Amino acid sequence: MSESFPRMYARTRRFTLGVPRGFTVAPGGERATFLRSRSGTDAVTCLWELDLGSGAERLLVDPADLGPADEELPAEERARRERARESAGGVVAYDADATLTTAVFALSGALYVLDVPSARARALTTPGPVIDPRLSPDGTRVAYVTGGALHVQDLATGADRALATPEAEGVTYGLAEFIAAEELERLRGHWWSPDGTALLAERADESPVDRWHIADPANPSRVPATVAYPAAGTANAVVELVVLGMDGSRTPVPFSDEYLVSAVWDRHGPLIVTMSRDQRTMRVLAVDPATGTTAEVRTDTDPAWVDVVPGVPARLPDGRLVWTAVDGDARRLLVGDVPVTPPDMQVRDVVGVEDGTVLFRASTDPAEIHLWTWSSGTLTPVTGDTPGVHHGRMSHGVLVLVSQTLESPATTVRVVNGERRLPVRSLAERPRLEPRVSLVRTGTRELTTAVLLPSGHVPGSARLPVLMDPYGGPHAQRALSSGRSYLEPQWFADQGFAVVVADGRGTPGRGPAFEREVLNDLATPALEDQVDALHGAARLYPDDLDLSRVAIKGWSFGGYLAALAVLRRPDVFHAAVAGAPVTDWRLYDTGYTERYLGHPGEQPDVYERSSLLADAEKLERPLLLIHGLADDNVVAAHTLRLSSALLSAGRPHTVLPLSGVTHMTPQEVVAENLLHLQVDFLKKALSA
Repeated sequence: MSESFPRMYARTRRFTLGVPRGFTVAPGGERATFLRSRSGTDAVTCLWELDLGSGAERLLVDPADLGPADEELPAEERARRERARESAGGVVAYDADATLTTAVFALSGALYVLDVPSARARALTTPGPVIDPRLSPDGTRVAYVTGGALHVQDLATGADRALATPEAEGVTYGLAEFIAAEELERLRGHWWSPDGTALLAERADESPVDRWHIADPANPSRVPATVAYPAAGTANAVVELVVLGMDGSRTPVPFSDEYLVSAVWDRHGPLIVTMSRDQRTMRVLAVDPATGTTAEVRTDTDPAWVDVVPGVPARLPDGRLVWTAVDGDARRLLVGDVPVTPPDMQVRDVVGVEDGTVLFRASTDPAEIHLWTWSSGTLTPVTGDTPGVHHGRMSHGVLVLVSQTLESPATTVRVVNGERRLPVRSLAERPRLEPRVSLVRTGTRELTTAVLLPSGHVPGSARLPVLMDPYGGPHAQRALSSGRSYLEPQWFADQGFAVVVADGRGTPGRGPAFEREVLNDLATPALEDQVDALHGAARLYPDDLDLSRVAIKGWSFGGYLAALAVLRRPDVFHAAVAGAPVTDWRLYDTGYTERYLGHPGEQPDVYERSSLLADAEKLERPLLLIHGLADDNVVAAHTLRLSSALLSAGRPHTVLPLSGVTHMTPQEVVAENLLHLQVDFLKKALSA
């Protein structure tokens, strides 16, 4: 008997296991290292080497050879993986020197150094569990964090010393604080100087942050986990920077803004990006590492919010700044102060800068993301001949291309070295279904929308119940030209639904004006656009979509949107499954919430307008609320407070608490059965 899709989907971590990632290319472009598990069902990530001439692979590190299969991770590493949405284990990250002869990684809290030529790894002695090891560019020292202290160890002598230790409870050195990791795209907190003589390090003091307590009700003997959670309107961690010299020197780097967005240290010196609490001002500052003084390089302002764009700032060899900025209704790539991309292109991020060439991702169609290069005034498409969603990395003249297309659910990885294109083996499992996707434009705003019908359905043969399956909020898209994005929606379609996936206002890809439509109201535009997309899809498929039976499901912002739909538009939506929904934005974090809704003390009416709690008495449709009780991102209080309000209003509903489950739901049995339970609920609700 073949394995069911829900079981495969869970065991393969949504078919991500076995896909090569994390490439580092050696000087000369002759070889590269990368991460990949041994199979599409193996959740233990190994480190490999690839000969870029012959294509031969060599296993460098198998975690099974170094310790027990069950990892014992320090709390800080578990939190880091949750922020990174890392669902695998083993060697999930590594760092290498400039010549790719030495690498370092952490495994179950232990620190290892790898001699790449011999493939020999040895454990280093450390005073405690290790977080985020980073190798100096010359490969002689490794910096890491343990117990909140930033340490450096000499690899030749084993001499280990703390460059900075916490002065009080709640202080850490060298780690990204919660808001940086969850909302600002920054997962690291220390950066080596190019010559390896100093580190730029973050000092985070979480003592002003409110403490929340996340209990495990299924195990009442366990002490609740205490987390520092900066909810909207409350205090953030106090973030500072310091330059720590290997000679023992310590030089503070003062800045006035609330948020440290990013930092780099290249041959021109350190460069940092800071942002104000209201997120309307962003500054690029050059740092003098000897004195800690800063000089303003650039300041951007926006009456709504400034965007955090991964990969910038960067600098060309001549020192010119590589940046992105809003110009009209486009996010454009800037070199110096000059826009170098056309006004009909939306730049997504910068993925590499080398020898005067900038590699970046951009869209002219919001459903597609392509790679481009800019060099000496010339823009060159890298992936324009292949519709899809592409990512990449450029190093030492070698380009690693990661591509997904609508024609296949597979992720393909290729190494481009001159005229040679070398495929890198993916060991991911092949799904036992093929997404049947139509990407269309629907509604008055021509929203990018995917429509999926059951695999055996003959168009026009029967009108099907409809399942809206959105995320629908800022930062994320669902309607993309990527087959892998539609595996779960196709499975739901094969259970007898017409599935509609639509990206409405607030989602990226259509330009700044489209994204900023949700300013001061996360509810109304997002919900209106789901209704618009539904009716638009029904006009395109009048004989296939039954608008008298419409359900909606989602997770996180999508869960919020699903609950919102049945509360405010029961005339359109007849049932909902809301997974880990934000129900009261006062309970969500500062970095995300205040960007769109402002400070709750200054705009309480804005928060009321976007909250679900006041709408509880309106519920007249079946609603299933699902929440992981160990979720430290969207805490379970969101669902519990909505459930309490519904109960007070006498409105029947269903709550499914998931013991020990975080925001990611990585547990196989839970992930598998959640699919079955949702289908069962929706079918019963729509047939009632």
